[in-house]
Amino acid sequence: MTKTNRPWYTVLYIQVLIAIAIGILIGHFWPDLGKAFKPLGDGFISLIKMMIGPVIFCTVVHGIGSMRDLKKIGRVGVKTLFYFEAVSTLALAIGLIVGEFLQPGKGFNIDPATLDPKAVASYVTKAKEEGIVAHLLAIIPDTFMGAFAKGDLLQVLLISILTGFAISRLGELGEKISRVIDAMAKIFFGMIRIIVRAAPIGAFGAMAFTVGAYGVASLVNLVELIATFYLTSLLFVLLVLGAIARLAGFSILRFIAYIKDELLIVLGTSSSETVLPHMIQKMERLGASQSVVGLVIPTGYSFNLDGTNIYMTLATLFLAQATNTPLTFGHLLGILAIAMITSKGASGVTGAGFVTLAATLAIVPDIPIQSLAILLGIDKFMSECRALTNLVGNGVATVVISRWEGELDLKKLHETMAHPIAVGEEFEAQPA
Repeated sequence: MTKTNRPWYTVLYIQVLIAIAIGILIGHFWPDLGKAFKPLGDGFISLIKMMIGPVIFCTVVHGIGSMRDLKKIGRVGVKTLFYFEAVSTLALAIGLIVGEFLQPGKGFNIDPATLDPKAVASYVTKAKEEGIVAHLLAIIPDTFMGAFAKGDLLQVLLISILTGFAISRLGELGEKISRVIDAMAKIFFGMIRIIVRAAPIGAFGAMAFTVGAYGVASLVNLVELIATFYLTSLLFVLLVLGAIARLAGFSILRFIAYIKDELLIVLGTSSSETVLPHMIQKMERLGASQSVVGLVIPTGYSFNLDGTNIYMTLATLFLAQATNTPLTFGHLLGILAIAMITSKGASGVTGAGFVTLAATLAIVPDIPIQSLAILLGIDKFMSECRALTNLVGNGVATVVISRWEGELDLKKLHETMAHPIAVGEEFEAQPA
């Protein structure tokens, strides 16, 4: 593969890095000006979210529709859910273990009576509204097009799976429809190629607002929790996901280098959804089969949230320690069991992890739910680490499950990792 030498300032990840740095400086020294740039970040996220529904629909429908073996679809689905549950449970357990060992909340001695419950009232209300039964029923859209109108990831995934199954049973007609769907996907990815060029502007706006609104000073009091969470997530990625990657025949460090562009965009926007379409293309380019990518990546955004899982159990223990709430071993097992349920369905949208944490505390009455107010000021900083860890976890899952299915091109995997290309270029590299 020949690579053209491009000026450094035209490389997207460098542009994003510069934009993040400028955003931090403006937010720190001119906070009011930084907060005024919020629409830039919101606008970029909205542009990407506008494309997520169509991209998932086309990818999942074409992936399932092109399979003629319905048993294979079921087999891939079962393997995917098994992998997600195993790794997610491990992430939850690691959050508990690290929280118990390092005890980042010890010594805060916060009296829950001094905290304002109104500060977290909206999160608690939303968490209670999203009970397990309500959450399951909410997966079903009011209408077929309603799923796209609401932009609900699980609703789009449901109708995509049903449509894909229907097409796979239509024989020759189904093959023609599948080709049309694939052609539509190329149009949507072409639109994303245009939108992604605005990533530095979006990252600048989001970062300037975050630092301007919350201030770097807001990190000082809770720096131990933030450091513990980032360290735990880093160790999870390098040790746990690294071991899984090694068993699958690739290096986690090379994989991280391969998706560095996406990681930087996520760092700037605090949302892993902003790179969902890119990840679909990049995983296919890495040698994973289109059918597996079409099932694993979209599903993983709701059911394989390693960073969110670590955060939930670690933050729960932090709040218990900060408010001097004693927890027995039975309590810890209960928190683990509850978090296994509440963590499902938290999408990559900024703040979703905070809502699922509220849902967990609503079920665990021992820990004062108003203690969530302690974390409000730093949640934006925590959400970045959640999103980054979630992204790496979903990418690794896609490669691993492709290998389980015997549909991973190992030669292509190693060649592509050795010669990665930038965001945007991978779309142009796709064959017509």
